[in-house]
Amino acid sequence: MKYVHLDTVEPGQYLGRTIFAGNGSILLSEGVQLTVFMINTLNRIGITMVYIKDPNLEDVEIPELLSEETKRIVMQQMGQTFAAIRSGKEFNSRAMSISIDTLLDEVMKNRDVLVQLTDIRTKDNEKYVHATNVCMMSVLIGINMGFNVTQLKELAIGALLHDIGKVELTYDDESPDERKHHTWRGFELLKNKREFSLLIAHVAFQHHEALDGGGIPRGLTSDEIHLYAKITAVANMYDNLLSGDSEGRRLLPYEACEHMMALAGTKLDREVLIQFLKTVSIYPTGASVRLSNRETGVVVGQHRGLPSRPIVRIVKQDQSDNQLEIKELDLAKHTTLFIEQVL
Repeated sequence: MKYVHLDTVEPGQYLGRTIFAGNGSILLSEGVQLTVFMINTLNRIGITMVYIKDPNLEDVEIPELLSEETKRIVMQQMGQTFAAIRSGKEFNSRAMSISIDTLLDEVMKNRDVLVQLTDIRTKDNEKYVHATNVCMMSVLIGINMGFNVTQLKELAIGALLHDIGKVELTYDDESPDERKHHTWRGFELLKNKREFSLLIAHVAFQHHEALDGGGIPRGLTSDEIHLYAKITAVANMYDNLLSGDSEGRRLLPYEACEHMMALAGTKLDREVLIQFLKTVSIYPTGASVRLSNRETGVVVGQHRGLPSRPIVRIVKQDQSDNQLEIKELDLAKHTTLFIEQVL
């Protein structure tokens, strides 16, 4: 399958990956044949990128850290948690803990899979997709840093709930009163949950702090920021850069990594960033790319530890006999070739 912009999708093509609603239910299932109405609907609900099946790429599998079922469970639990908070009720900590256990089991099992944040976002599900992405990336960083199971679970819950203060009706990130900022509101929501470690509340509290003291809400410096929050800050920034700002500007994975590397030691923790860069796919499988030899192809494979040197499949039509010519270039072996552009 290919990962393409919705503007290039044509009626009759087949969806390559399921699209979920915010409550974890299925909007469109993998394999459905897209119609004009479906494509227009996807555009209306804010979807810009989708996976499309391609007969020349039927054998290409895109490994995932989390199964669709686990994503559904986690997103459904997030929806229930946010709904409880909006109505002024206590959310179910035990149910949240159980869903986190499922997520941790899968991430531990698939720890060698490089992260590809290509889940299809809608206006309805984007906050749940964001929370899930930040959680699984944070857990992978924690694994790389040698965390034990208890630490990983604390980190996972904190990362999943890092933006929980945004559900609070009283939060106002533009207010001069720092206690109205979503980080402070999130801390207030979580600090009294007896089932959770206080460190979980501090992830929500500190994930917008910066090493140089220029962060919010309290202007903490390096040693004052807990490691869980430093990890969540890296994962949070990466997902935000990929998903886009309020004006719709999005960075590609390699652009986001370059931007973040420039912040090492000032805004982001350098060691955390090093471990993060070992977990992400700079050129996601399914992405169309142009190589330095001017050939275009699709990324079909990855090398852990060499995220900038994937395997690219080139499909050409031989003009003499009208046959397709297919070849694969492993950039780990073709060291003089580089990816010049993601198409």
